[in-house]
Amino acid sequence: QVRLVEAGGGLVQPGDSLRLSCGAAGISLVENAVGWFRQAPGNEREGVSCMNPSDGTAAYENSVKGRFTMSRDNVKNTVYLLLDSLTPEDTAVYHCATKNRCSDDSWNYWGQGTQVTVSS
Repeated sequence: QVRLVEAGGGLVQPGDSLRLSCGAAGISLVENAVGWFRQAPGNEREGVSCMNPSDGTAAYENSVKGRFTMSRDNVKNTVYLLLDSLTPEDTAVYHCATKNRCSDDSWNYWGQGTQVTVSS
């Protein structure tokens, strides 16, 4: 059974940083693409980033480029999303998901999400 679990969310102030984690059971995050998504209240879910399985390179949505960074721990089978220079507009529930490749259309598995709230 595949399970993705996000952690690391919280309440922070503008300008702060957070590191989210996406841990997995039943699936290799090294052999699959991993994406991060976020959904703010009243908004549609938006893609934030995607990491390729082959070389671990990642692509980012424009609004987070240069502020968010994905990384991967192959031993722990965990993918991270480092969020820097947070603004209130980054407030959302953040989810991780997997699919075979970033270029594929459909995501196979999703986590429950972790709440990030940026407020002064």
